[in-house]
Formats: sequence, structure tokens, C-alpha cells
Amino acid sequence: MELRELKYFLAVAREQSISKAAKVLYATQPNLSRQMQNLEKEIGKQLFIRGNKKITLTETGQLLLKRAEEIIELYNQTEAELNAPISDVSGDIYIGGGESYVMELIAKAAHSVRQDYPNVKYHIFSGDSSTVSEKLDKGLIDFGIFIEPFDLSKYDYLRLPLYDTWGVLMRKDDPLALKDFIMPEDLWDKPIIRSQQSLGKSLITDWFRKKSEELNIVATYNLLYNASILVEQGLGIAVGLDKIINTSGNSSLCFRPLYPKLISHLDIAWKKYQVFPKCAEIFIKRLQESL
Repeated sequence: MELRELKYFLAVAREQSISKAAKVLYATQPNLSRQMQNLEKEIGKQLFIRGNKKITLTETGQLLLKRAEEIIELYNQTEAELNAPISDVSGDIYIGGGESYVMELIAKAAHSVRQDYPNVKYHIFSGDSSTVSEKLDKGLIDFGIFIEPFDLSKYDYLRLPLYDTWGVLMRKDDPLALKDFIMPEDLWDKPIIRSQQSLGKSLITDWFRKKSEELNIVATYNLLYNASILVEQGLGIAVGLDKIINTSGNSSLCFRPLYPKLISHLDIAWKKYQVFPKCAEIFIKRLQESL
């Protein structure tokens, strides 16, 4: 399977048409069609369902689409790193992580590096720990920021000196807003919007003193901003981390911490034996120095 074939496949998958993809690629339609037939023979499975108006992907085609996008992205990153001038520190740094105010530490280090090396660029990916871990393992990001508890045994990592506080995001007119903190029994009969990442985690499950299936979970989220919109509309109250949603001023929302207090430390991790491009090496050293 050649890189050129994967690029052709991506074009056909995105355009949902051999003829349209051929125009994008400046290729002939018969040649492109033959390339896709050869790719299916090489894999030994059907990739396309060829309809009258458009082409759709089979289950195997969907899997190849995901992997092809990752391979092309990694190839482009590698090419950019190899072509970067040796005498000049430049390039791209890829960071993935969940929502947390602790990103301020990362931002400060990034700004510090940019002041000395203005040709360094940053690419931030937001996602839960499992998605960030997958991208880190595949080399699609340089660093991953993880909210504990998370198994970091296969990574080198640096614990960040701040921590996130768990609590409840709710409307200001909710009766629970009158309390200074929220106890487990306060939520047992409430409609709860819960982080997908926290489901099954002993940290938050132990705090509730109930299994997830015993709670009234009406929705799940992986970005608290989206959950905050559900809270505003009265769907339920969201259990999440503090200092992500601005609840000051005219906001209709408020945040109350959990009691007993529940906190999560954060770590920035990278693959063991990782050989960094110069810009990423400088970034992590600058971050270590700032801590």
C-alpha cells in the first residue's frame, strides 16, 4: 500500500465520487478507478459501495479512512520537521488535552518560547484522556495533558503543580445554589450531566457512594462548555471541573465544590524514548524551568 494510493483513496472518500476526485487530483477517471480497484484487491476486502449518484464506504473503508488520515497527517508532520532549517528553531508543536484552567501553565511556556523563537507554531487538540492517549501513541501529538487518575506507566511525564477541583455547575435559581458545597446525597435524586471521562472512574464513583446506574444520569459530555448549554436550558446539573466556565457577572450559572473535597492532579506526558524536534525539546525544557 503506497502513500499515493492512500491520498487517492482519501480524495474519493471525501468527494464520494470517482469523477469529482479525479478532477481534484488532476487525474483521469479510468486511471483513478483502476487504482481503487487495485487497492481493494491488495486489501482483499471491498472498500466502496458504488451507487448511481455517489460512492459510500463499507465498514472496512471507514476503518481505512481513519487510518489513512492519521498516516497522511503523521507523514506531513515528519516532512515539515525534516525540512525545517537547522540554523533556525522553527516548526510545529502538537499538544492534546482535556479542558482545564491548568492550561494557563502550558500557555505561559508556549508564549515564552514564541518570544525567543517566533517561527514556532502550536496546534492544540481538545479531547478526553483515551483519545489523547491514542493520538500520543500514534505520534500525532507531541505532548498529552492528562487528568488523574490515569495510567501513565508507559509514558515519561511531569506532574503540574496545580490541581483541578470537582464540583457542580448549575443554574443560579436552582435550590442547591444556596449551599456553599454539594454533598453526595444532594445529587442522588437530581438529573445529572456527567463527564464521559469520569464514568467508571473510582475517584468520582467513590465520592457519589453509588454506582453510575443507580444515579439519574440524563446526559454525558466530553467538553464542559457544551454541557453548560444543557444546564442553562434546565436539562440537569453538570458534575465537572472548576474555572472552565465563567460564572461571574450576568451568567445564569454558578459553581459549587463537592464535599468531601475532590481534586484531580494533572500531568503532561510524552512517549518514552521520544526524539523531539528542536522546538518541542525547547518547549518542554522551558516548561520544566517555569515549574
